[in-house]
Amino acid sequence: MTFKKLQRPLGLSLPPPSTTVNLLPPPPPPDISLIPSPTMSLTSSTSAIQSQLTNFINSHLKSNLTPNDLLLFLKNHLHHHPKFTHLDLHVFRYAATLDSFRHDHSTYEWMVQTLAITRRLDSLSIVLDFIVSNPCPCSDGIFSCTRTEPIFRFAITSFCNVGRLDDALQVFVKMLKLVDVKPNVAIYNTILHSFVKYGKFEKGLEFYGRMIKDRVKPDVITFNILINGYFRNSKFELALEVFKEMRVKGCVPNVVTFNTLIKGFFREGKLKQGIGMAYEMIKLGCGLSNVTCEILVDGLMKEARVSEACDLVLDFSRKGVLPTKFDYFGLIETLCDQGNVIKARSMVDEIWDKGNAPDSITCTILIEGLRRVGNIESALNLMGKMLKHSIVPDSITFNCLLGDLCNSGRTSEANKLRLLASKKGVCLDEVSYNILVSGYSKEKKKKEGKAIVDEMLDKELIADIATYNRLIKGLGIG
Repeated sequence: MTFKKLQRPLGLSLPPPSTTVNLLPPPPPPDISLIPSPTMSLTSSTSAIQSQLTNFINSHLKSNLTPNDLLLFLKNHLHHHPKFTHLDLHVFRYAATLDSFRHDHSTYEWMVQTLAITRRLDSLSIVLDFIVSNPCPCSDGIFSCTRTEPIFRFAITSFCNVGRLDDALQVFVKMLKLVDVKPNVAIYNTILHSFVKYGKFEKGLEFYGRMIKDRVKPDVITFNILINGYFRNSKFELALEVFKEMRVKGCVPNVVTFNTLIKGFFREGKLKQGIGMAYEMIKLGCGLSNVTCEILVDGLMKEARVSEACDLVLDFSRKGVLPTKFDYFGLIETLCDQGNVIKARSMVDEIWDKGNAPDSITCTILIEGLRRVGNIESALNLMGKMLKHSIVPDSITFNCLLGDLCNSGRTSEANKLRLLASKKGVCLDEVSYNILVSGYSKEKKKKEGKAIVDEMLDKELIADIATYNRLIKGLGIG
């Protein structure tokens, strides 16, 4: 469906004469389907909106209307108007009826993007048909307007995003009529990816055949989409054939290619082949990503092969290919839950010494695991290492470790840890100080305990005199 340049319809009801001269002829009545409902009287409401819209247009547009004038009007006035914003397409169509006006790529681009973003895709199809029938004036010469392809690409992507693939294909065909050169491979990839995403892989393969027929060279993204499509449809061997084909054609696999293959291997239960693909990745100089390691580790852990997952991560670390931001928290948590805290601590230390510092959560889980098996010394060493590297623990874990030290008669050592933690930004609370006061009370160290109480007073951590008296009495003072 297209809308042609027409003279203003005869018999159009004009608004009452005003004291100012109308700069533009009044627009035709708005489509009644665009008028908010319910209305008391559809006819009178339409007439009122027409009159208001006419006055609004005349107050912002001049008679010798240009595409730039219309674009500024649509952007700066109509788009933000509470009453007329939904009539943008109506104004766009009205401008096309003016004898002295011709839309260009700027107004086309605005209208297409606005309709696509607001999901008015049926109207979008109408505008695209109009563009085909009325190409941008830039294409009056030998070559087509260079902005045409991006405009249609935006529309194609919008249809693909909501699964309207037949509409996307129709727009693609229309675009071919207007552009001078072969479309960019990115457009083919967008449509091909949507066929895979929405479970229409067979049609996707047909479209890929058209891509080859159109002599558009596939890129690494194209091959990645095909590999993923074959895996999704349980066509494992064909996915590998595509991988071989891309290398034969000189297309270098990237990290997404390998991640897709590894995930496919693991989905098929071929863990050995998946791990082998990761080492092939390293051999070809394609660095492992966090996603790569997550696929491998999660896949092995789902099969209860935690030890193999640990050995794999350690081997990557020793080879210097483990991503610096890879979070192996899940492995450490599983080892601690299984009571294998010694291996968990050894693993953390080895990876840490290679430059891959763990995060606070991983350290916290490990400290809790060490405390649970009574290895306070190792937990204390880990806490010291954390503070040295400015990894701030949470206050609960820190207070628990303070309590362990104080309960074992090592309150002075606990206080040193408290001073170090304070310098490193650990949030010490009333609980931290109460633990220390209690520890000194048990060890009959009145002077040291009184110093902690005084510091609590300075920091306003003692709520009232009764609390103060209780702490002092516990120290045996007074």
